[in-house]
Amino acid sequence: MNAFDDIRPYYDSEVPDVLARLAVDREFIDTLMSIKYRRLARWIPWLMRPLISRVLRKTFAKIHNVRDFQEAVGDSMGNLLRHIGTEVTVSGLDKLEPGTAYLYISNHRDIAMDPAFVNFVLYRHGRDTVRIAIGDNLLSKDFASDLMRINKSFIVRRSPIGRREKLDALVQLSRYIRFSLLEERASVWIAQREGRAKDGVDKTEKALLKMLSLSKPKEQGFAEAIRELKVVPVAISYELDPLDEAKAKELYAKKTAGVYEKEAHEDLLSIYQGIVGRKGAVHVAFGDPLDVGIDSPEAMAEAVDRQIIGQYHLQPTNLIAYQKLEGSSPQLAAWKTQHRCNWERKTRAFEERILAIPEAYRNIVLDMYANPVRSKLKLGLV
Repeated sequence: MNAFDDIRPYYDSEVPDVLARLAVDREFIDTLMSIKYRRLARWIPWLMRPLISRVLRKTFAKIHNVRDFQEAVGDSMGNLLRHIGTEVTVSGLDKLEPGTAYLYISNHRDIAMDPAFVNFVLYRHGRDTVRIAIGDNLLSKDFASDLMRINKSFIVRRSPIGRREKLDALVQLSRYIRFSLLEERASVWIAQREGRAKDGVDKTEKALLKMLSLSKPKEQGFAEAIRELKVVPVAISYELDPLDEAKAKELYAKKTAGVYEKEAHEDLLSIYQGIVGRKGAVHVAFGDPLDVGIDSPEAMAEAVDRQIIGQYHLQPTNLIAYQKLEGSSPQLAAWKTQHRCNWERKTRAFEERILAIPEAYRNIVLDMYANPVRSKLKLGLV
């Protein structure tokens, strides 16, 4: 058995069998029904299941390998983005060499869409897509694991309990990332932290960076180990967060009750809502490879944060939220001039969005949108 077989993405040769399995997977079919056809799923599931299975088999018959699957996903994503009026822009990609494997470390706002947008812009610019790190807490169902692994995702095992088991999982993960980058020359995407930054504050976990060095040769220093991984910070900004109210609800529960209890399949529903929900404009900003002065996890975390916050493209909603909470300033006015838009219309639409949210959550949502502005000002990045 290969050392990475339990966490790696699927090979091309495995794709047909995986898709055949998914096309008849009752849990997968029932989940699709409950999300897209809730009423029909409740009244006539016995009729819907074979219909959905037939559609899946017909769709999957055209897919023979991972590239076919990703091209289908890319086409579907392009159609979806046009339907919901999302314009995707990109910066910094021209500084990176085509054909070179990079370790992209990005901020984390959406479970599925963060790496999807990185892949989307890479694919659109003729670059190879990335292998995606995803936590096993999101893969409680076999069909979810199949879908992710066929889309070049690999599994971050967070379920081990014992100290030794946790260390083994981290070492395996570190080795796989290094193997992908240095041996197979395949780029990798990983979030800067475990869990989404629900409050809009992007900060890198040092433990993540320590994990990256667990697989380096003993004689190699931290700086050289990181340099050869070609780490590139990436900042993804959304004009609108389809899950802003849901995130505020969770933050409010933790603040008032000390705990938030997730409902069954809540993560899967969040993935779906994040995919189909309106996002407005989206910008993906690629930073510079980290290659100077990175001699410790602390120095690396600081460098990643500075690039992510510095490259973060402030959306009109960020500026409107900050102004509502903090008032106007010359710097805010300067940032506003960078956007050619009808500010009165943008402000009115955003205010209507906030008023539609329960009152207890409104300031939490405003903070969520305003915090990227605060982060830039705090670091003096104007």
